[in-house]
Order: sequence, then structure tokens, then C-alpha cells
Amino acid sequence: MTINLATAIDDFWAARRRGEFFPPAYFDRLTMDEAYRIQLALIDRRVAAGERHIGWKVGLTAKAIQEQFNYHQPLFACILETRPSGHAFGATELIDPGFETELCVRLGRGLEGKVTLEQVRAAVDVIHPSFEIIETRGDPVHQMELVVADNGQQRSVVIGAAVPLAPHVDLAQVGVRVALNGREVATGVGSAVLGNPLNSIQWLAGKIGEYGRSLRPGDIVMTGSFVRQFPLRPGDTAVAEFADIGRVAVACASASAADGGGPAT
Repeated sequence: MTINLATAIDDFWAARRRGEFFPPAYFDRLTMDEAYRIQLALIDRRVAAGERHIGWKVGLTAKAIQEQFNYHQPLFACILETRPSGHAFGATELIDPGFETELCVRLGRGLEGKVTLEQVRAAVDVIHPSFEIIETRGDPVHQMELVVADNGQQRSVVIGAAVPLAPHVDLAQVGVRVALNGREVATGVGSAVLGNPLNSIQWLAGKIGEYGRSLRPGDIVMTGSFVRQFPLRPGDTAVAEFADIGRVAVACASASAADGGGPAT
């Protein structure tokens, strides 16, 4: 059944203000194109209400995550906040949270539509080791369109110190080690992200171009996780070490600790 897009946007906005991220009337009804259009319209409303759209995420880029969620193509969503490495979220601050281990790229120049990998690399200003913090606000296995309409699980981005993209660094060969509570839980390499994290940015520029959007100078882009998504439970601390890039850490306070976390940046 075809939906009325303007009505759907109003319905999703009203539901969000009630704390209801997925209006039940839209289960099994959205196409992915409709989901993207709802997502972008809701982001525009959030920006008009005072939030800042500072960049983009590309999700489902690694085979491990595609298999985890049974969806086998990339997705995009919008980023509205970052936190510094070492930030501790409150024990009850997030909704069923998890983290993904990614390189976050900050652009020094814009990109629009179909671009070459050479243009992408030239547009990169700096790179940050990072975690994407997600919230499982729905059922991404069975209702991926609703998840995309609700901005693709995105909650926050935790970023480490910036480093330039040195000429000798091949992002496809960058390795990462991920530890959770002091125990190594995963290792990965940049080629897991669509063959190279730069391919992720190339895909994003073309995809958002279909919706009249472009990448702007100063935007950050979360390029996709090197490894599977992990839950972030109260009392957890996660650390990732990227070869030639750096380190990033994030924590979730224990349930007995005072809630709230540190300030956003």
C-alpha cells in the first residue's frame, strides 16, 4: 500500500515527540526510499529545533555486520553529536546501546554526487579513531526500513585525536584491535569496509546526491565498522587501537554510579 509521504513524516515526528520511535501503523509498509525521505525530513526538523547536523554515517559496510543483521547493502544516516575519547555514558542514558569500531573522516572540502576515489582521498582533512554509539530502538533484522527512518540507530560518535591521512597510509590495510573490559574481543582490517573506507565515502556522496544532499567541508563521515557490533552494558569499557591512526575509548557507567556522563563536544 502506497503511503502519503507528508502524512508519514508528520506521524513519525509526532511519535518521536511522544517517545515512540516506530509508529505501529507503518510496520511492513515503507520502502527504503520512503525511509530515507522520512529520515532526512525528521533531521531537518530536529535542526530547525536547535540540533546540529554535523555529518553522516555509513552503516552495514562489513560482511560481519551485514550477516549480523541479515541486510546486505550499505545504509546512511545522520550524525548530530560527538563525544571525546574516554567519555562515560550514564548507566540509563542510552536505549539498549552498542558500539561499532570505525574510522571517522573529517572532510576539508565538499563532495557531491558521483566522485572518484582520488577526489575522495583529496577531500579528506583528518582521520579520527572512533566508536559509533548506537541505540537498538527497534528490530533491525525484520524492520530495517523503520530503523532507517529513525536515523539508522545513530545516537552518538566517540572520537579520538585527529591525525592527517599520510600519503603512505593505505586505509584498506589499517588493522584494529578491540578490547571490552580488558579482554580482546575482535580484530579487523580496513578492507572489511567495502574494500576500503574511502569506498564508503564515495558510495555516500553518490547516494545522498539522489536526495539532493552533498558532503560539505567540515562534515565528519563514519565510514563503517571493521568488526561486528557489540553491546555496551553498564560497567563496560571498550578500547580500540588502530594501527597508524590511534586509540579511542568509551565507557558506560555502572548501574550504581551517578547517571549523566560528560559534556558533548
